[in-house]
Amino acid sequence: MKLSIRAILTNIAVLILFVLVAVAYCYPVIKDRAIFQSDIAQYKGMAKERDDYKRITGIESYWTNSAFGGMPTYQLGANYPHDYIKKLDKVVRFLPRPADYLFLYFLGFYILMSCMKVDWRLAILGSLAFGFSTYLIIILGVGHNAKAHALGYLPMVLGGILLAFRKQYVLGFIVTALAMALEINANHYQMTYYFLLLVLLLGLVYLIDAIRKQQIAPFFKAVGVLVVAVLLAVGTNYTGIAATKEYADWSTRGPSELTIEANGEPKKVATGLDKSYITEYSFGISESMVLLIPRFFGGSGAENLGKDSKVYDYLTQQGLPRSKALEFTERLPLYWGAQPIVAGPAYIGIVVFFFFVIGVIAVKGKTKWWLLSGAIMALLLSWGKNFPLLTNLMIDYFPLYNKFRAVSSIQVILELCIPILGILGLKELLFGALDNKKKMNILKIAGGTVLGILLAVFLFKGMFGFEGLNDARYRQYFGNEIMGLIQRDREAVYTSDSLRALLYVVLAALVLFLGIRGVAKRNLVLICLGLLVVSDLVGVGLRYVNSDDFVRRSAVSQPFKASEIDRQLQNDQSVYRVFDPDEGLNGARNSYFHKSLGGYHAAKPARLQELFEFHLYNNNLQVLNMLNVKYIFQEDETGNRVPAVNPDANGPAWFVENLIPVTNANAEIKALDTLDTKRSAVFNSKTNPSLSQGAFVLDSLSKIEVIDHRPDYIHYQVNTTNPAFLVLSEMHYPHGWIARLDSKEVPHYRVNYALRGLTIPAGKHKVVFKFDPEVVRRGSTITLISNIVLILIMIAGGIWLYLGSGTKQKEV
Repeated sequence: MKLSIRAILTNIAVLILFVLVAVAYCYPVIKDRAIFQSDIAQYKGMAKERDDYKRITGIESYWTNSAFGGMPTYQLGANYPHDYIKKLDKVVRFLPRPADYLFLYFLGFYILMSCMKVDWRLAILGSLAFGFSTYLIIILGVGHNAKAHALGYLPMVLGGILLAFRKQYVLGFIVTALAMALEINANHYQMTYYFLLLVLLLGLVYLIDAIRKQQIAPFFKAVGVLVVAVLLAVGTNYTGIAATKEYADWSTRGPSELTIEANGEPKKVATGLDKSYITEYSFGISESMVLLIPRFFGGSGAENLGKDSKVYDYLTQQGLPRSKALEFTERLPLYWGAQPIVAGPAYIGIVVFFFFVIGVIAVKGKTKWWLLSGAIMALLLSWGKNFPLLTNLMIDYFPLYNKFRAVSSIQVILELCIPILGILGLKELLFGALDNKKKMNILKIAGGTVLGILLAVFLFKGMFGFEGLNDARYRQYFGNEIMGLIQRDREAVYTSDSLRALLYVVLAALVLFLGIRGVAKRNLVLICLGLLVVSDLVGVGLRYVNSDDFVRRSAVSQPFKASEIDRQLQNDQSVYRVFDPDEGLNGARNSYFHKSLGGYHAAKPARLQELFEFHLYNNNLQVLNMLNVKYIFQEDETGNRVPAVNPDANGPAWFVENLIPVTNANAEIKALDTLDTKRSAVFNSKTNPSLSQGAFVLDSLSKIEVIDHRPDYIHYQVNTTNPAFLVLSEMHYPHGWIARLDSKEVPHYRVNYALRGLTIPAGKHKVVFKFDPEVVRRGSTITLISNIVLILIMIAGGIWLYLGSGTKQKEV
């Protein structure tokens, strides 16, 4: 397999084009500005201590004390030894963020099209259609970077899979292994899982075809090649996967030992997330029309209509200054769909959908069926609680489906399948062997179908009341008259976007008509179609992610500004934690500046979450004391935020007089209702069989001093005249923390449901806790070996292909 010089130069030119387009859309990056992403701001708050420690010491810490009382950094940007795939990914994503992810969208889809032997001009068109899909743009605006990252590599993986099924086993293996390694490294397992559902459908269609054609052996040979490729990709990411799995079991995503709720009622046994939580964000069935008409359901919960709004006209007529009226209409709650709130519609482009309908009619064979069934599957599953028959079946019986929330996000599979089939449809019309009469019939049927849908939508808009789930709440703020005008604005954008869609379909159909009749040359047809696709999608995308979202890069790298209180507390050099009841477990601002009890993460430490549910929400100050919360943020009489000192905080470590055994987790957490945590500690005798009930004699000479306190290393100096039991305010994590007493490793135990404790003999001792996770040490070896194997296979495979020994690729 040898590429011509012309092909190489063409591909280089295409990559340059993608760079220019990505940078043009995100042009403020040229001015050293960056997009402010709310989720990334929270992430930076969580990762600040880890990042600072690495910058100052050069040491990679796998534990942070700044959030949730302490947790591993496995999901906070941890870097693992021999993670060469991550280094390769940084080379691929060389542009400033978020232009890097937009470029990755284009690149991934172009590679897929190349694997499918699609002409490079059509491949460019498909790449732009995929990359500018509105949902993919919106997630860049809100900061779902890991999701965008994973979606960029999915088309590459699909390309490798198709190569293998076309008997190009060597090239298919290399592309699949490398792309899957990059996909896993992107670290958004939900997107990867949804993609695997599509692969199962693809495999089923190919299996049926293989049985029909009596070609079972090549099918299973391809499956074997792909299985080995995926296993090798997993191996190159083994450390991260194993560490994530270890943490997930300890987090709210893992099983709980409790069998009761905080109110004492029996706890429902669940192996995954709660159904209501999984399906909270479910696509409404009629809301699916936003795929074709972006503001069919209003667009977003903060739509900018400016002077075109009925609300603007009303407010200015009432005497409100134009600037104030304009400011109000920049964030109108126009969304009235079935989800709690959305940042924008999942619009795939009406022109792209037109191509898709052409593909459904024109494309023959198994490729059409797995793409069409994949799109339908994704649509049905995205309905979630609005289609309970299928959703409950998947949650209850399909492996791992209940581990992920926001089922509406499976629509990304639809957004992948539709442009692929659309481009294949254009391939048949513009490059295929069909005669012009058949091509015209396909165009008439497809155009009539899409125009019929759009005309029906336009004519039957009176069926809708344009009333949303949150309108009752909005009425409390805005009043009935303003809400009535907002509903009229919803109807107005419904109408305008419907007419807009009609215009785009007519223009696209006209261009194809002229191309089929030979009036317009093929290159001109492709350029015109490309302009229609880009102007359609970019026009919608800019409503939600545009230059207004970009700020100074320093504001992104430092998303939180220190207040006077933050600066004041940073002068306190003791070891302590802060707690902000308003932030709770849903904000990382305090983690940016302090060691905080709060934080922001989709998978919180389970035992801390349970302490909140059982005790902190009920104002059990003893639990705050044992977690060493020295400052509680409150508002004073004037409404200013102040740090109230908690004089009863236990400090970073203390000796207790009593060890109290209980026999299960329920009793352990309930014991904290009345436990005096300064004097006593409770432990589960079933999980700590070597620990026994005891009473300890303390005297005034007993002393504990913190000598060194780093994220992954804590040194205590203790002195006691009698044997004692030491309780630490640090979160107990069963994997990786090693305790040493005078350089000798000793066991430590979980006490008070979530903390660490250990027995101290009489005398003066050095106690050291160090976080040295076995999962990282073991995983790094597996990762290194897997990378070496992958590199050797790629070299050997490259030589094999260069010498022309690969099997000739079959057509779709």
